[in-house]
Amino acid sequence: MHTPISYIIYHFRDHDSHHSSSLRKMGDDNIPIKFGIIGCAEIARKVSRAINLSPNSTLHAIASRSIEKAKQFALKNGLSETVKIYGSYDQLLDDPRIDAVYLPLPTSLHVQWAVLAAQKRKHLLMEKPTALDVEELDQILDACESNGLQFMDGTMWHHHPRTAKMKELASDPLLFGQLKWIHSSSTFTSAPEFFENNVRVKPDMDPLGALGDTGWYCIGAILWAMNYQLPTTVVALPATARNSAGVILSCSASLHWDTEQIAATFHCSFLSHESMDLALYGSNGSLHVEDFIIPYEENSAFFDFTSGAKFVDLHIGWNVKPQRVQVASQLPQEALMVQEFSRLVKGIRDSKSSPDSKWAKISRSTQLVMDAVKKSIDLGFEPVCL
Repeated sequence: MHTPISYIIYHFRDHDSHHSSSLRKMGDDNIPIKFGIIGCAEIARKVSRAINLSPNSTLHAIASRSIEKAKQFALKNGLSETVKIYGSYDQLLDDPRIDAVYLPLPTSLHVQWAVLAAQKRKHLLMEKPTALDVEELDQILDACESNGLQFMDGTMWHHHPRTAKMKELASDPLLFGQLKWIHSSSTFTSAPEFFENNVRVKPDMDPLGALGDTGWYCIGAILWAMNYQLPTTVVALPATARNSAGVILSCSASLHWDTEQIAATFHCSFLSHESMDLALYGSNGSLHVEDFIIPYEENSAFFDFTSGAKFVDLHIGWNVKPQRVQVASQLPQEALMVQEFSRLVKGIRDSKSSPDSKWAKISRSTQLVMDAVKKSIDLGFEPVCL
């Protein structure tokens, strides 16, 4: 009989995080990556803080099409007076001191401004979904590749140390066994104002709606579990909800890997109670995390892992209970994302390293599956082969 373990706690220390901001900026080797933010969306508040928390980056400038909006953003978020404020995106991209840009614009504007940023030789940290379809994303990736630039999308949970620990246990052939099934969900609901005014429900801004906003996470998590092997077939499930403009408010889909006999399902929605669930089911074990996109706490996150469980007696209970695996982190996951992106950019800038193509491949795989789900919905829930 397995002995239940209530908590297993792991501590991950970032090797740079103990340096003070003053020390880290001394000397040519420690010149931080200078960021510009194009657009003052709500998510930019979180990333601007992350840029300042990361030990190898600094916020140099922000831009909005309204100088007053940019000033209000700086004031509301307590930005340093040294941060430049621009009243147009072009002005920011023309600033030669900026190494990289974070782009949280509506999805319909991504290809225009991302390609222009790459042409201005700015490394690109880009909000998800990356594009309206893979053809647009390929334009962005081609522009980055031809200019020797680092690309990464803004999926933050990839960078939390919990994610690496989940992968370690889910890859254990004895404890977890062979992966058989995956399920993920990302849902929330909001006040009526959201459905009237938010860009995520506007067909000219974010026409993919919930599929692009929350479905991106679900699809990405499934592909992560499959080591980014694309499914053979994608089928959207009936009961997709749209608003009057045709924007997806809620949808579900199943993904199938025929050779491996593995399947996955996901649900994404603007209409259901908050959920950020990811569950992996193996032949010997299972893993469940209920806050995989944004941990409940910044400095600690957990997931439940069970191996070798079975009923001892229907009246007594299970022979083993889930282990709660706790993983500590010295920086919030968004700061770890910025830190890793900045490390890659610094290698290109200072050591003539090549960009890490892994992140572009991850984004492109996610975009391909998202496109297939959208196509299946448009075809009346017919299967789409990849």
